[in-house]
Amino acid sequence: MAAGKAGEEKQVQLPFTSDWKRGHKSRVEIEFNGKTSVQVYDGTNGWMLRPYLNRNDYEPFNADQLKAQSQEADLDGYLVDYTAKGNKIELEGVEKVEGKDAYKLKVTQKSGDVRNVWIDTQSFLDVRVSGAQRRMDGKMRNVYIYQRDFRAENGLMIPHTLETIVDGYRDSHKVVIESVAVNPKLADSLFAKPQAQ
Repeated sequence: MAAGKAGEEKQVQLPFTSDWKRGHKSRVEIEFNGKTSVQVYDGTNGWMLRPYLNRNDYEPFNADQLKAQSQEADLDGYLVDYTAKGNKIELEGVEKVEGKDAYKLKVTQKSGDVRNVWIDTQSFLDVRVSGAQRRMDGKMRNVYIYQRDFRAENGLMIPHTLETIVDGYRDSHKVVIESVAVNPKLADSLFAKPQAQ
């Protein structure tokens, strides 16, 4: 479970909580204008509630949203138990990430989708990850998530700042994690199809 704020300093800050559970389950709740939006994924299907758009009933993910969610890294990321996940990993060389050398790994997922992960050559932490491309201004654009401010949380190194950058755009999206709970007890019902309101 993670809690923090999303947004840039010049933009609005959005308090959120995010719960993750093995089996590729996730739940994100974001507060906006006094309302709470919810996005739930049970490992196969997903639903969202978007009251800030005056959509006050849970809607299922569409096909594109399901595909994108299924291709995102699970709780352990792309590299842990990669063969069991059906991923193939290749070393593509060493590149600079924010002035430091990092191993660039090409991760080909079972689906055939490709992601890149950059591992710092000194700390061996994953400092940058490529995300799913986004269509903006009629063009598909590369997306990168920079992971910074790693801190030990119950024996795990967890990034407390994640910044998403889209090629060709100056503005970024920053997530600052204020607190982390490792291995909290999370009921499966938290990730089940929500009941109609």
